[in-house]
Amino acid sequence: MFIRTTLLSLPILLAVIPAAYADEQDLSKARDALQKQDNDADTEKALEQVFEAAEKNYSLLRKGGKSLNYNFDYSYYGDQRIDLIIQPTLDSEGVPSGSSTILNADVAPVASHTFTNAFTFDYGILNNLTISGRLPFVAKYDTEEDLTAYGLGDISGSLRWQPFEYVPGKVSQTYFGSLKLKTGDSPYEIDIDRNLSTGSGYYSLSGGISASKVMDPVVLFGSVSYSYNFSEENLNQRRGGTILDEVHPGHSLSFSMGFAYSLSYDVSLSASFQGSYNDETRFVTLAGGETRESVAGSQMSGIMNFALGVRVSPKTIANVNVGFGLTELSPDIILGLSLPIDIEGVKPASGN
Repeated sequence: MFIRTTLLSLPILLAVIPAAYADEQDLSKARDALQKQDNDADTEKALEQVFEAAEKNYSLLRKGGKSLNYNFDYSYYGDQRIDLIIQPTLDSEGVPSGSSTILNADVAPVASHTFTNAFTFDYGILNNLTISGRLPFVAKYDTEEDLTAYGLGDISGSLRWQPFEYVPGKVSQTYFGSLKLKTGDSPYEIDIDRNLSTGSGYYSLSGGISASKVMDPVVLFGSVSYSYNFSEENLNQRRGGTILDEVHPGHSLSFSMGFAYSLSYDVSLSASFQGSYNDETRFVTLAGGETRESVAGSQMSGIMNFALGVRVSPKTIANVNVGFGLTELSPDIILGLSLPIDIEGVKPASGN
């Protein structure tokens, strides 16, 4: 299972993923650091556009500022399932001899597709304090069971705080905290033979710190966060011949690092790595009046992401990303699109 730490959610990629956990700088201070030099007329201005395209990765909204962003994400998990029919070998007296024979072996490809459409609203409480809310809508399709699911995902909220003003040439720090609600269909409460989940199934509280440094025309960034996942009890979900009663999800530690490079006024590139370590998860089931406990071991996931920011209008920059998993539990393919939404009364803050 690949877990986004948001949150996860983790989740923290420049100019790609909504910046719930990424580093922020006051954009007005960033402009002071990006004053034009005689020999780089367009480079400084282009780097400033990287900041604007980063969805506040490097700038908190000013007090009273509002912004609304739309994000589309697609992830694909592929696998090969092997179905074997094995028959024990019998001796002349009809007694199993200890060996067996494979009568049939069928290899079938299976895949899971997940589409997420999310809207993120940010509001500047203070010049160095921003509150955010994320509303996701999820569609899933599983080829193995030929199942589909459409519904609301896990709603989340976050708070970002930049305690120190940005100083040119210095590392900027931003602290963040977030809360994820279990508003999506829980994998521990649905009928697993007929339905797919659209949420994680438990509440999660996260916190961490991110840092960045401008090295014209490159921005270096990184972050680390910890997520505390709350246990769920009295579930009463039937799984085969047992009843799932409790789930105690393991806590997780996430980190990311990368860089963004401004090619011109209209184009920017970024590359980043995102990793997550998830502690073991404990399950409590009921079978035949007895209580049993099983444990799913700890997991490690890693993703490499590349992004392209392109100016599609004088005031709009579209960010497109493509990524791939580096571990078995990570998605095989990741695609994403991010766009600011400019509507009357809720316009992306200009930072002026």
